[in-house]
Parts: sequence; structure tokens; C-alpha cells
Amino acid sequence: MLKAIAEKVEAAERIGRDEALFLMRDVELLDLAPLAHLARLRHNPLQEVTFVIDTSLNYTNVCDTHCTFCAFHRADPSDPAAYTFTIEEMMGKVGVASERGCTTVLMQGGLNAALPLDYYTNMVSETVRRYPQVTPHYFSPPEIAKMSLVSGKTVREVLQALRDAGQRTLPGGGAEILSDRVRKQISRVPPKDTVAAWTDVTAQAHRLGYHTTATMMYGHIETDEDVVESLCHIRSVQDHATDAPGGFTAFIPWSYKRDNTALGHRVPEEAGSNMYLRIIAVARIFLDNVPHVQASWFSEGSRVGQIALHFGADDFGGTLFDESVMLSAGFYNRTTVDEI
Repeated sequence: MLKAIAEKVEAAERIGRDEALFLMRDVELLDLAPLAHLARLRHNPLQEVTFVIDTSLNYTNVCDTHCTFCAFHRADPSDPAAYTFTIEEMMGKVGVASERGCTTVLMQGGLNAALPLDYYTNMVSETVRRYPQVTPHYFSPPEIAKMSLVSGKTVREVLQALRDAGQRTLPGGGAEILSDRVRKQISRVPPKDTVAAWTDVTAQAHRLGYHTTATMMYGHIETDEDVVESLCHIRSVQDHATDAPGGFTAFIPWSYKRDNTALGHRVPEEAGSNMYLRIIAVARIFLDNVPHVQASWFSEGSRVGQIALHFGADDFGGTLFDESVMLSAGFYNRTTVDEI
């Protein structure tokens, strides 16, 4: 089957679910590298690797979704460790990021039912007004869905309100594994308990002209079938974006970190570098309609990130100067512009 898949890649033909599962299970890792690199060169023929100078900011850690893989959230707003920053406080953080040379700010937070829609729209409009050189890469699909639930507006209305405020891109967080079987166990509370909740927001964003990313957090209770199903959903959403002004710009996988999480007792050890490289390679071969695959130096380390550039990845992510979600799970990894 590997020869047949290689012929399809060379001919720029799409592979199917069963073939992707074969690549996940039965092919030697080093045999995947040249095949994935060939697919990479079809999408991005120049011998160039891109990255962005950015940071990751969190406006609140108050969240009522209780994801078992998360060490970041605080369910009780009165918890001494809980916080929700004002817009003015967040603008101070964005200003510091701008002074450090950031051209993009990633901003995400917990699903906080106490925050009204204008908190988010004003966050965007103030960023655009004060720091026009900074791209506000704010609010993942679950956050958009939560805004809809709290405000009583439709997802499309929420997305349009943010767009009117000046937002043009969305991060792809909250995808985890796009399998209802898995989500019912690790994210049991709406709007994170179903695949449709994530794909619907993303598809509507694409129709409104947003460019977004697609993510995957693996290495917990998922199977190879779940990984392939997740890739199938991503490819399907992108297929439907063909006639839309927006769409996915990149696929970004990272591995689950178990420390300080409720799910940790079910996961005896974290996934290693081999699984990361395999997912990067299979994704590049399978996601024939997603232009870029990102090497995650952040979750796997810069050395593995470098190797991933020979397994189909063509982007090295961002500098992520400030990051606290992984840090809450006991994982600390940083880089600099010079190192990248």
C-alpha cells in the first residue's frame, strides 16, 4: 500500500481514511519522511521556513467547562488563583508585546460566563486602535460558541461583531481531538463536548472571511482511528471553504502534558517525539488542501521542531514570549527570535 500512496502523492492525488490509518500504524517512521517532504514541496516549493514574532496572552482562567486535560482553568471565580483582567490591563500587556517586536498577539482564555460580548469586541477594537501594527489573533472556536450562549446571539452574529471591531483571524484552539467519542470523555460540557461545536464555528468564520488555524492535542486517550477522524473533519471543513473568502492557513499539532491535570491518572506516560513526527508527516500527506503544517517547537522542543521540518512541516510557529496554559501543566519551554 505504501507504494500506491507514494504514487498518489507524486501525482497530487488525495489519499483516503484507510490509507491514512495505514500510515499511522504500519509504516516505518523514517519511510514517512521523504513522502511527507515531497508533499510539503508540492505546497511550498521554496526552501524557506516561516515563523512569526508573537506572544500568547490569557485574559481569564475562570472556566466552567471542566476539561479533564486542563491544568489552567479555575472553576470558582472566588478561587485565590482565579483571575479576569480588565480590557485596560490587557491593553497594557499588548503594549509590552508590541514593544518587544510582536506583530501578532494570540489571546485566549477560559469560557467565562460572566463576560459580556462587548468585553470581547472592545478588546479587539482597542487593540486595533492603539496598536494597528499588531494582528489580534484572538478567541478560539469554543470561546466564540460561549459568547453566543452568553449573549443570546447566533455564532454568525458574534463573529460579525468581532469582525466589525477589526478582527480578521481566529486561532484553532479547542479542537483537541475531533472525535465525539473522545470529547465526551475529556470535555464533557458544552460547547466543547461535540465535534460539531468546533467545526460549525470554524466553517462560519471562513464564510465571513476569517483565516483560521486547525489544531490537534494528542497523546491522551485517543486511538489512531480518532487521529485520522480528526484529520478528516479538518479536511472536510477546508473542502467547504473552497468558495469562501476565508479558510485554514495551517495545521498545528501538539502533545498533551499530564502534570496537574485530572486526566493524568489515565495516561501513564506522555507521547514522545516519534509520535509527534508521525502525526506531522501523516497530516502533511493527508491534508492536501491545507497550505501549511507547523512544527511545534513549543511542545516538543526546538530540536524535534527542526527534525519536523524534514517530515512535512514548513512553518516554525511563533516566539510565544508569554504562555501560561502549558506552564500550568508543569511544562516550560521558551525560545528567542535569534534561536529560531
